[in-house]
Amino acid sequence: MATLLRFYTFSLVFTAICFILAGWYGWASTGTLVGTLSILWIVFVLSILEVSLSFDNAVVNATVLREMDPVWQRRFLTIGILIAVFGMRIVFPIAIVAIAANLGPVEAVTLSLNEPEEYERIVSDAHLGIAGFGGAFLAMVGLSFFFSADKDVHWIASIERVINRFSSVPAIEIGFVLALVYGISTTLTEADSLVFLTAAILGLVTYIGVNALGAIIEQREARKKAAGEIVRSGLGGFLYLEVLDASFSFDGVIGAFALSNNMIIIALGLSVGAMFVRSMTIHLVEQGTLAQYRYLEHGAFWAIIVLGVIMLLSANIHIPETITGLIGAVLIGLSLWWSIRHNRVAARGDDTPVNSEPN
Repeated sequence: MATLLRFYTFSLVFTAICFILAGWYGWASTGTLVGTLSILWIVFVLSILEVSLSFDNAVVNATVLREMDPVWQRRFLTIGILIAVFGMRIVFPIAIVAIAANLGPVEAVTLSLNEPEEYERIVSDAHLGIAGFGGAFLAMVGLSFFFSADKDVHWIASIERVINRFSSVPAIEIGFVLALVYGISTTLTEADSLVFLTAAILGLVTYIGVNALGAIIEQREARKKAAGEIVRSGLGGFLYLEVLDASFSFDGVIGAFALSNNMIIIALGLSVGAMFVRSMTIHLVEQGTLAQYRYLEHGAFWAIIVLGVIMLLSANIHIPETITGLIGAVLIGLSLWWSIRHNRVAARGDDTPVNSEPN
């Protein structure tokens, strides 16, 4: 218990502050106990929704962070989280409205506070582009993990081994995503199809660009290391994680409007969830949980693929965010259970564990 508190104390304090602010805002805006409790309930549900949607985000964050030097780890867990909380959960929806409605930032904020229904409509109208960009980016993140030539551990063996056989084919995951994006675009109107395809291509370009930047930085630092210089940069990983977090945030921000169109309530609820993602990331990195649980990463990346595909499909089909979060939680839960099962078999010294990987 003491160990868990060490990782989650800040998030619990932050949660308490957010709920105090929500209570104060509820009373100030409604003047009734029922109205205040209603706002507190929405903030609670939003925070749970954000955590359920973003647990796989924490696992992937930890995967990247463990390869970064401590300086850039701290920068991501401080500056990066501030960007995630205030940038994506507050500034991002306002920026969408400002761009879509050709408003200034102050006017967009005023609209969110005084005309929440119109604000919600504008954000919802931008969903098509968000779905294309975020879905394509996330699908690339998940597929790249399974198409890696270095991958030698398989969880859902019958599928992952087949995928891995094609890992030597250049850019095969890009082909898969493009084919899926094109297939979905054919179900849309001509105008919507253009918006969706453009956004998805930008998502692919962003993924390729961030990874290219990371590769360039790694090559530069490898030369420095060979020359005996100190290597301290993790800029490529930092940028990758920021774009990844943004992509994960899209569905949470859009889905939040199903519960409330009040920007203050949405910001408080999603910020609580984002802060717990930070705590989970630190926990996973410092405790070495990913190394202890053999298939946990696999579950997270399968969840990312599912989330990416759902975001792309949401261009034409509405899938409730609760279902998205539930699927992710089930996949990660199963991968954790399978990891524990594998560890128990290994601890018994059995060299031929039975069904250690699902077929």
